[in-house]
Amino acid sequence: MQLTGIHHLTAVSANAAGNHDFYTRVLGMRLVKRTVNQDDTSAYHLFYGDGEATPGSDITFFEWPVPPERRGTHSVIRTALRVTGEATIAWWVKRFAELGIKHEAPAIRDGRLTLDFEDPEGQRLALIDDGGKGAGKVWAKSPVPAEHQIRGLGPITASVPKLEMTDIVLTRVLEMRPVRTYRLGAEGPEVHVYEMGEGGPDAEYHVAVEPGLPEARQGAGSVHHVAFRTPDKAQYNAWAERLAGLRIPNSGPVDRFYFESLYFREPNGILFEIATDGPGFDADEPMEVLGEKLALPPFLEPKRAAIEKGLKPLSA
Repeated sequence: MQLTGIHHLTAVSANAAGNHDFYTRVLGMRLVKRTVNQDDTSAYHLFYGDGEATPGSDITFFEWPVPPERRGTHSVIRTALRVTGEATIAWWVKRFAELGIKHEAPAIRDGRLTLDFEDPEGQRLALIDDGGKGAGKVWAKSPVPAEHQIRGLGPITASVPKLEMTDIVLTRVLEMRPVRTYRLGAEGPEVHVYEMGEGGPDAEYHVAVEPGLPEARQGAGSVHHVAFRTPDKAQYNAWAERLAGLRIPNSGPVDRFYFESLYFREPNGILFEIATDGPGFDADEPMEVLGEKLALPPFLEPKRAAIEKGLKPLSA
């Protein structure tokens, strides 16, 4: 029983239309599922991924009318997206400059060429050169050339004031492996790298230790939770039994229709999810038209008219 990598990351937006424009037009990602938050159907839940909605490629957003986040510790502080090659990083630098996207100069971080940038709401992101490792499917309709497209999620970086209890959960509960440390900038905090499954940039969780920061407050531009992959129902059930056996407070099994979920908070307050790879986003619509219309799981279909009435269009 072993987690195999990052499944998805869910963040918060206060502007679904602007969010959709940035992630599809600027970043060239595919909207692979247009649905709603199953616990708050007044809010969109938008999933952006690669051309075939591969598990591990999705960055997702809840739309809530909230003020911007207050940055700090006890939170996820950067989400990496994988691309391949130095020439691709250079291409994105030029694109960001032309489109007025806030970004930093490329730099080597943890041995990988990295380009930090932000979306219009301050969501902290990075493009990393993954060296061609990890899954990734081209989206034929992307405005980004195939060779420069985002291939999926890379390492997720969180900030905690103290490592010890988080380390226990990562290593003893989730069975991740501590593999190395690095500095976040010349005078920045020490970052501890944990890997899952076969390792690689799509299977790493990074933890920066920052005891001097205030506690973050969630809002637009923040991360809601990070989800880790489990390949099948049998291992998912085993994880549920493991958390229960260790008496770790958790949600218990939750069927999200497109995958099955299990939620709990690590000791520094960051919300974790364990999610199955399947059934997948093509469970209720053909792969070729994913994300084009509002999709609802069967238990929400009777409420479709009311749900659609409460949602604003994503684009004209």
